[in-house]
Amino acid sequence: MASNEDIERIAAAWLVRREGGWSDAEQAEFQAWLGTSTAHRVAWIRLNTGWQRAARLKALGAGLPPERVPPPGAWPESYSKDDFTPAIPALGRGAPRIEVVSAERTRVRRPRWLPWSAAAALLLLLVGLTGWWRFGAIERASYATAAGEMRTIPLTDGSTIQLGSNSRVAVAYSRRQRDLRLEQGEVFLNVASQPGRPLRVQVLQRQVVAVGTRFSVRRDGETLRVAVTEGRVRLENATRRHVVPATLLPAGTVAIADQDGVHVRHLSAREMAALLSWREGLLVFRSTPLADAVAEFNRYSAHKLVVDDPAIAAIPVGGSFAWTNADAFVRVLEQGFGLHVERVRGEIHLRAK
Repeated sequence: MASNEDIERIAAAWLVRREGGWSDAEQAEFQAWLGTSTAHRVAWIRLNTGWQRAARLKALGAGLPPERVPPPGAWPESYSKDDFTPAIPALGRGAPRIEVVSAERTRVRRPRWLPWSAAAALLLLLVGLTGWWRFGAIERASYATAAGEMRTIPLTDGSTIQLGSNSRVAVAYSRRQRDLRLEQGEVFLNVASQPGRPLRVQVLQRQVVAVGTRFSVRRDGETLRVAVTEGRVRLENATRRHVVPATLLPAGTVAIADQDGVHVRHLSAREMAALLSWREGLLVFRSTPLADAVAEFNRYSAHKLVVDDPAIAAIPVGGSFAWTNADAFVRVLEQGFGLHVERVRGEIHLRAK
């Protein structure tokens, strides 16, 4: 079976033969080739459409003075003698002769080298189309979740992504690359292994590169967090402005990247499970400062918690809570820690009694 590149080349060859003039037998042969496969017809339509558009642009601009743009639907014949003077190229001996028949119409004898010019133009067009086929985006999509929502999304390469609350990610896949851009929130990725086609997650000015692994990426303002549960990933700069060595992150590590650099630490299996407990609908705290626990709950709830008293911000709290049930967390704070709770206009304010 012919590859897509071979079909494109054959279609380009037919187009060159047509432009040079073909016999009835050649046209019948072309029609037979066209009817053998849908891929043949698709390749022909794509090339022929591009060729016709290029010819239309050339015809519209022929004979006009520099910087003159013809109006829609106009052809050069509609301009008067004062509007332009036909330009005769100096091609030397043997150049095609161009006759000016009248002020409104010109007749050009067909140059002998036209088929070769068509072949050269078709070659450039084919190179562009081949580049698009190899490197252009095949799949583009974006996915988002609202506050308190979680989604699991299968991708066309066999990978899956799980979006946390209030998150948004853009996907752009090509034949050579798999690119995601985390615009906000958190995503957990189960990446299908394709060694020659790595998956890259871009966040801010950094990117996380993986081949086949499981990891999460989270964005908090200008801070990026990467947690690897299986395999390994590479954390590197997405731009070349600042050349910084890449950081290799094996399973069981978490990296925090901000303007001060990258900080890496190893986690136990229990600590990693707590960090990613949101995937099970839970928030797990172990001696977590109250201010941090409140900020975590606020990622999932429409009714925001507010710490009014700085004196209680560092109180360590612990336990497992469903992120859909902020009221249970507030009751623990009220009854177990003796905090004063006040509900004001959809917000829950916390302070010491």
